[in-house]
Amino acid sequence: MPLVNTAELVRPGEGVAAFNVITLEHAEAIVAAAEETGRPVICQISQNAVRFHGGRLGPIAAGTRAVAEGSAARVALHLDHVTDEDLMHQAADHGFGSVMYDGSEHDYDENVARTAAAAAWAHERGLWLEAELGEVGGKDGAHAPGVRTDPGEAAAFVAATGVDALAVAVGSSHAMTERTAVLDHALIARLRDAVPVPLVLHGSSGVADDELRRAVGQGMTKINIGTALNIAFTGAVRANLDRGVDPRRYLAPARDAMREQVAHLLEVIAPRSAESIGSRAC
Repeated sequence: MPLVNTAELVRPGEGVAAFNVITLEHAEAIVAAAEETGRPVICQISQNAVRFHGGRLGPIAAGTRAVAEGSAARVALHLDHVTDEDLMHQAADHGFGSVMYDGSEHDYDENVARTAAAAAWAHERGLWLEAELGEVGGKDGAHAPGVRTDPGEAAAFVAATGVDALAVAVGSSHAMTERTAVLDHALIARLRDAVPVPLVLHGSSGVADDELRRAVGQGMTKINIGTALNIAFTGAVRANLDRGVDPRRYLAPARDAMREQVAHLLEVIAPRSAESIGSRAC
């Protein structure tokens, strides 16, 4: 099935899961789980993942796109946490339907100016643009413990930039390996009422199932997950390294472990009762 635009999957009142792709095995696991569960999904490739692949977006994007288009799943392709504008400008040429431009390293006014320019560029090409208000989570920034997004400032930021979605700080943090984050659900509701675009939860690997379900119910829409897949992948590799030198002997179970994790999280984030009639998953 051809890729779909992210805007088709990110709908008010529904949750959609976005999983980070680092290797081809990640993409295969994500898409297989989406087919298995009948849920739509977003495959996202971060700037850090591109750096891991030698700074070349093309190969990992092409591989992920081929996996998606070879399935019956509804899959969107998203370029995540981009600070390099040259990299962002490659998105449309590689099948991406959306970009998360991260101007959080700049002060508020500079972030607004750069994000507004990114949104204008994206919209001219039919791309959906996500942004973040504050610093990068997991680096003592917007998603560090105790840091929260102000609803009034968030509403003003969206109005000034014209973005299509906003990542907000409500208690999660990037790179958590234990699911102990406690979200501020009252704040999520306030943000939902104040901000006229979908809200995005980064650092969702550290959030337990019940917290994720409640967050979606309160108004979170796009739920980003990365570390949870890497925990599953790494655990399976460790458990199977003694099976010989052929990497397929440990990569296959690692891929299966990620598929199981993705399938579980898709059921949590996008329960069937919340899906549109006739929708097909990826």
